[in-house]
Amino acid sequence: MTELTLSLTAARALHLAAQGLLQPRRRKARQPDVLDAIRQMGVLQIDTIHVVARSPYLVLWSRLGDYPQPWLEQALAEGELFEYWAHEACFVPIEDYGLYRHRMLNPEAMGWKYSATWMKERRVEVDAVLEHIRVNGPTRSSDFERTDGQAGGWWSWKPEKRSLEVLFTTGALMIAARHNFQRIYDLAERVLPDWHDSRMPADDEMRRALVLKAVKAMGCARGAWISDYFRTRPPRLDPETLVDEGLLLRAWVDDWDDPIYVHPDHAALLDSAAAGALAPTLTTILSPFDPVVWDRRRALELFGFDYRLECYTPADKRRYGYFTLPILRRGALVGRVDAKAHRREGVFELKSLVLEPGVRVSDRFTRDIAGALQRLANWHACPQIQITQATPAGFAPLLQAALGAAEQDAA
Repeated sequence: MTELTLSLTAARALHLAAQGLLQPRRRKARQPDVLDAIRQMGVLQIDTIHVVARSPYLVLWSRLGDYPQPWLEQALAEGELFEYWAHEACFVPIEDYGLYRHRMLNPEAMGWKYSATWMKERRVEVDAVLEHIRVNGPTRSSDFERTDGQAGGWWSWKPEKRSLEVLFTTGALMIAARHNFQRIYDLAERVLPDWHDSRMPADDEMRRALVLKAVKAMGCARGAWISDYFRTRPPRLDPETLVDEGLLLRAWVDDWDDPIYVHPDHAALLDSAAAGALAPTLTTILSPFDPVVWDRRRALELFGFDYRLECYTPADKRRYGYFTLPILRRGALVGRVDAKAHRREGVFELKSLVLEPGVRVSDRFTRDIAGALQRLANWHACPQIQITQATPAGFAPLLQAALGAAEQDAA
């Protein structure tokens, strides 16, 4: 097969098509679309920050448009998804459970996510937590009363919470459901009663499957991008091996010295991209934990977008804001907005909106951005948008005028 060469713009379009972000949806979302979108991405990363909608909900909104957030919890409770450490903590399609079972059986390799010391020194307490769930059924961390007098921050979990998380990492516990986004833990054999480790794929098969899934999810992938997608550890499979076996296609991007890899299921998309026939038309707002931007290196190489989440950076050292949301406009990442939903007041505040250097502002550009922001604000039930700061400064009045028109259109 002839190896095709793509422009960088075409490679971006291929990536966005594979991620479900090429064009706006033509129909209203339905509940099964949540699972379909997660299968398309491979995983849906979890984060609890909620100055705007929590990240997993926002990632789905970027692809599905308006949808009821409880659909995600419904998919988890019905056993269509499970939670585990994939890229990071993620919702994962249940059919991929076997691909992560290897990690559960070797938790010492999971770094900070598992504490062998805790398991050794607190074994009696850990076993007591496990027995509590065995006897009393599904359990939340809040079901255990705090007795050590400490606050409940990330690094000062109460002992039972630490035990729950250690048992979760080993696979002894699974997340049976969530209530108000709180995890509800249960025994793995009750959540997934039909599973037996005899169904677990061999290590080589697992590595092969994760490479193929990562490449498919990304649409096109440089070799150096692949391991980050599912955070796979050495030994890693050389994608050239899969090309030789006919399981991956190889293509090229203008001015890149190394190849890109494409899943055969995307052969038609690859042909369309090479012919310049993939037209990105979607404008939307992304989560900081969207697969498009969660790999800083890939976002920079593919989109020329240098993105770093600054919520863990001291406030006086932040450049763009606490929880900046990338702005995707017609195949390009054109800016970022630090937003906050003031839900009680119905106000969606744009604390800081910064366009990328060199972006050409036109009426169409401004309308696209305004439309995406207004749709996001309406989904948050915060239809009034307040612009606190924008860069360049001249963009603020243009955006304000376009937002007025977008609000009227939405009404």
